[in-house]
Amino acid sequence: MTKATPLTNGLSVDIEDWFQVGAFENTIDPADWDALQHRVERNTDAVIALFAEAGVSATFFTLGWVAKRYPALIRRIVDAGHEVASHGWAHARVFTMSAEEFAADIDRAKKTLEDAGGQAVTGYRAPSFSIDQRTPFAHRILAEKGYAYSSSVAPLQHDHYGWPDAPRFAYRPLADAPLIEVPVTTVRMNNRNFAAGGGGFFRLFPYPVSRWAIQRVNQHDGQPAIFYFHPWEIDPDQPRVDNAPLKSRLRHYARLSAMADKLRKLTHEFSWGRMDELVAAMDVDQQEVTAKAAA
Repeated sequence: MTKATPLTNGLSVDIEDWFQVGAFENTIDPADWDALQHRVERNTDAVIALFAEAGVSATFFTLGWVAKRYPALIRRIVDAGHEVASHGWAHARVFTMSAEEFAADIDRAKKTLEDAGGQAVTGYRAPSFSIDQRTPFAHRILAEKGYAYSSSVAPLQHDHYGWPDAPRFAYRPLADAPLIEVPVTTVRMNNRNFAAGGGGFFRLFPYPVSRWAIQRVNQHDGQPAIFYFHPWEIDPDQPRVDNAPLKSRLRHYARLSAMADKLRKLTHEFSWGRMDELVAAMDVDQQEVTAKAAA
């Protein structure tokens, strides 16, 4: 019997520095960012090397703020065969912006990323997966700006983000536009969706839990997994923010030293690819345009 070809999953990295995360948004003033120790360049270079070791390609959803300060880093990402996509300008959550502010934010980021990388930017991920029921304008604006896809929805309940009623897998949020939304991966158990697409889930739980979740999505649901993490998650020596709330510190710093080895296992065990190539190969059923409940 011929062995089935494994599904190619979407591998992605959200490029932001340690001080730009949602956990510290009420502790560190963005006006102070430039005065802090920047570690995003060295950490992203380490991610590029880790991917080269595994022979995988990925999508780097990058802040415009980072691209403005480190344009050579953006070029290195491109030269290594990866996709550069947008993560917005400075990690403002979409639901904190008006439609006009959102349009200006993604325009500014897109231009800066394209100038630095020398290639078109067609993908977008909202900071903290902040496209949800509070942002009815977001997908329309992304389509009007020429984006091919977004990976900005987390179809689950979380204290920082989430849209539990959104479809779990790729769908078209607009009936009259080709834009595809590719949600981050969840697993369905007991009529509820649970995080399974990386980030803190991947760091905090034993590796076999993530292996099981990806295998379940691939084999039970017949869908590619969409996985993400951040460069700061492989940097256990980053500065500590001692005045942040305890819950935020636990989320941010827990098991940083274990992350790189777990990523090596993950990248060698499954088939991975860029988000733009994954989306280009998708045949999204038109019926999914109006899907309301998590399938």
